[in-house]
Amino acid sequence: MAVGQAPTQRATGGKPVRLAPRPPFLAGREELLAELEARLSGGDRSGLRVVAMCGLGGAGKTSVAVEYAHRHLGEVGVAWQFSAEDPTVLAAGFGELAAQLGARDVVDTRDPIASVHGVLAAFPAGWLLVFDNAPDLASVHAFLPPAGLGRVLITSQNQNWPPGQALEVPVLGAEAATDFLVSRCGDPDRQAAWELAVELGGLPLALEQAAAYVQATGDSLAGYLASFRRRRADLLARGEPAGYGKTVATTWALASSQLEQTSAEAAGLLRLLLQPRPGLAGTLRQEVAAVLLPLLEDELAAKDAHAALRRYSLVSQPAEGSVSVHRLVQAATASQMTEDLAGAWRHATAAVIEAAIPEDGSQADAWPDFAALLPHAQAALTADSDAMERVGDYLGNSGNYPAARDLYQAVVEARAEALGPEHPGTLTARNDRAFWAGLAGDPAGARDQAAALLPVCERVLGPEHPDTLLTRANLARWTGTTGDPAGARDQFAALVPIRERVSGPEHPQTVGARLLLARWTGNAGDPAGARDQLAALLPVRERASGMEHMDTLSMRIDLAYWTGVAGDPAGARDQLSALLPVTERVLGPEHPDTLAARFGFAYWTGVAGDPAGARDQYAALLPVEERVLGPKHPDTQDVRDNLAYWTRKSSPKRGVN
Repeated sequence: MAVGQAPTQRATGGKPVRLAPRPPFLAGREELLAELEARLSGGDRSGLRVVAMCGLGGAGKTSVAVEYAHRHLGEVGVAWQFSAEDPTVLAAGFGELAAQLGARDVVDTRDPIASVHGVLAAFPAGWLLVFDNAPDLASVHAFLPPAGLGRVLITSQNQNWPPGQALEVPVLGAEAATDFLVSRCGDPDRQAAWELAVELGGLPLALEQAAAYVQATGDSLAGYLASFRRRRADLLARGEPAGYGKTVATTWALASSQLEQTSAEAAGLLRLLLQPRPGLAGTLRQEVAAVLLPLLEDELAAKDAHAALRRYSLVSQPAEGSVSVHRLVQAATASQMTEDLAGAWRHATAAVIEAAIPEDGSQADAWPDFAALLPHAQAALTADSDAMERVGDYLGNSGNYPAARDLYQAVVEARAEALGPEHPGTLTARNDRAFWAGLAGDPAGARDQAAALLPVCERVLGPEHPDTLLTRANLARWTGTTGDPAGARDQFAALVPIRERVSGPEHPQTVGARLLLARWTGNAGDPAGARDQLAALLPVRERASGMEHMDTLSMRIDLAYWTGVAGDPAGARDQLSALLPVTERVLGPEHPDTLAARFGFAYWTGVAGDPAGARDQYAALLPVEERVLGPKHPDTQDVRDNLAYWTRKSSPKRGVN
């Protein structure tokens, strides 16, 4: 898997050869070797070709380079591997090659580099030079032959090379890594091998190190996996990988040490890896603030830090404003900090993530930011933080009702423990938990939770506190959903004037209460009344929330529905036809509101006289509902039932003889 032994010099048919031994274990690299072959020796072979293989320390760059050299040894007249970390050692290597080439009479005997270049430029056969572990292009530039029928292969952690020269060496995929562990250890437990491959992130050095440790100790893959999960940092320092003199821990400790010496800001960014909004100075400890604040205040400082990290391949290539870190780099970096310093950086990470999370989870244009920050928030923030409440709103508003319900369950438990069961923050979270539980498919449970919560809110917060009114609205909503539309209508009729007095007639919560009053008016038997209330309310919603806010779009879906129920199916169809492209663009094609609009459009198309059109639309909608909601969800069953109905309606009737 990895080669790090000193190259050995030997004669092969009288030609100069100095290569490390062929790697004893190499897995999952055939595509990479084929790419090397295409770049270095494919097509026109007449010119000098250079490839710089770059990647994370321990990714197996040297292994691949040496394997390539051994495979093509018969095609070249010279094959020489240099250690390129130290320019003095590299120059000495050129002196040795000059002697092997008999270059004493060529160019200048006092300059072995020029002598070797002169011989190789005129060399009648092909040749191959390997510059192993070069810090960067500048460190080897003077040593690269300018001409000749040669191939130059460079390995480096640095990812900055001229266009067309860089070739990234990725970690192994899970399948290849699993195959390697099973074969290398002689342990047939593929499940344990797969889980360990994932834990090690497919890093070849880590895989070889783990296999060597398993063989040396007589352990099993399952046993090593269990130990690794408990004592990750310790095991990264144990094991003797075949053909490599360093462990994962020592490999990255060296990179981190060099990074600390050359760029403290980059080392700090490695511990954080986010570019947040400013304004956090008062929340950070002094030793963290000294490193982090320059990154927050100066975008060029952050970019310089990214560049320094990429010099050692400690982060990925930036893509769409973000970078990633291999999981073992995270573990190795954390193990090198004291617990006190690690705690300070954990606090800083949480503060930065909390500041970066958008304020409003109902704004569709903020959903990509929420999605990008979600895994970081889940890893770094406690459930009782305000930011996690915003994340819960995003999950629910974007259509993931079960995830919102589950997150709010965790928020409720954390706040009850940290703040007390009747703290206002806990009561707010309880109401939100009930709301998302109802949308996730448990309206009776949501109703009962709201009914139990309402008297507590009235006693603790007061009967007209905004959060108490939200709980009343929640109770009314789920009362109607569980089979009592008249009860829901009456509760909202009582709530609306209170909400208007407390919050104002155009407050979003007031408008929301009026919307639900209209909805339950229709469900209680007055569709024309629902239609008229919604038609009057829509301009208010548009002024309060905007033309394309999800609440406005939801109201337009309701208005179309009650227009159809009140006797104008063609009008309902046309309203939804105009609305559908907007919901798909703003909310996404699989958002619940978009699916509701598609359902309504299909239904009113059929009622308006086009049963075949309704059939075809339901046929297209059914697989989407099954994928998004599941085949047994009530909404999916409604689509299935309507598809069957409109299929029957659109079939030609047979005559009777």
